[in-house]
Amino acid sequence: MTTIALRPALLPLAGRTTRRVTTPDRPDDEKALVLSAQRGELEAFSELVRRHQRRAYAVARAIVTTHEDAEDAVQDAFLHAYRALHRFLPDQAFGAWLHRIVANASLDITRRRKVRDADDLPETIASPFRDPAESDELRMRLRAALERLPERQRAVIVLHDVEGFKHSEIGQLLGIPEGTARSDLHYARSALRRLLEQLRSPQ
Repeated sequence: MTTIALRPALLPLAGRTTRRVTTPDRPDDEKALVLSAQRGELEAFSELVRRHQRRAYAVARAIVTTHEDAEDAVQDAFLHAYRALHRFLPDQAFGAWLHRIVANASLDITRRRKVRDADDLPETIASPFRDPAESDELRMRLRAALERLPERQRAVIVLHDVEGFKHSEIGQLLGIPEGTARSDLHYARSALRRLLEQLRSPQ
């Protein structure tokens, strides 16, 4: 994934700051970054954006159906996180907190998209499925099958089987019990196999 182009509203968070901050280089210094950001040091929040935007995009892309919607969800989530940063407890995991915001933003976009254009089939799907070795026909079947899955099942199967999230992490992201995430994954895999078989069979 390429670096997300920030909207004008986010540009101040990406580098314009009235204070100078020394950015920690190690992941275990993230708490220091969060504390600096909470004191108003925008470059610290900019570093948090840079560290987390790829995984945030992956979370969004597992839930929404287009690249553009995923970018919108990530942008909305980072703005929300910045505005809510004063409520974040630095002893918590910033990534888990942020990814939950991303998931909520993505689900909101998906719901609005369904209202606007429920029948719109995306031209692309999550990048891990874009395998040059696969035939165009197989990619089309996979894309169509994923699109037919219920919203939460599609999110669970992509988050687990493609992005490598654990059941407990998926439960936290989507606001569901870990057991529900497990059962959703089971049903999603079964449904995806059936759909692929149906799409392969002559009509």
